[in-house]
Amino acid sequence: MASERRAEARASFPGPVREFEVVAPDLRKAWLLPGLAMLGGAIGVAFAARQEPGALLALPILLLAATVIAVVMRRRSVRLEGATLHVAAGMHKRKVAVADLDLAGARIVDLAEHKALRPLFKSFGTSLPGYHAGHFRLRDRSRAFVLVTDARRVLVLPERSGHRLLLSLRHPQALLDALAASPTAGRQK
Repeated sequence: MASERRAEARASFPGPVREFEVVAPDLRKAWLLPGLAMLGGAIGVAFAARQEPGALLALPILLLAATVIAVVMRRRSVRLEGATLHVAAGMHKRKVAVADLDLAGARIVDLAEHKALRPLFKSFGTSLPGYHAGHFRLRDRSRAFVLVTDARRVLVLPERSGHRLLLSLRHPQALLDALAASPTAGRQK
């Protein structure tokens, strides 16, 4: 059933589907805080279990939390289906029509140099060291949908609505070229 819906969706988009590789997050950084929190939780459960044996029931919850974090961090993709850019970042998704992007303002930046573009506040997203995914406010207070796993090379795609997309891609120029070659690039609705 789901594969039929995907086939129908692809058939409705003119043009090929192109995937763009997202840079994998540095798992040493990304797992540092959750790992320490889970270790601390496990130690706390062990101490609590000495007083109350029922406290051991919290261990499966900690294991489930670790599994959810691992699954969420593995779900990251950027693909261009016809005239629509699809971004999956953890449990968050975003679809943007190519015509809604301001490609003239697109650029590849290092967030260490362009501090105003760094994610600051999570609206609805996931933020771990070396991994930011979902809806954020940037330091310049603008809104953005981000999938940042490597802050050294981030593709910034402004939307005509004022929002931005921030993407850590292995080859960001390839996506820019594909967007520019799209027949709807530069058209406003």
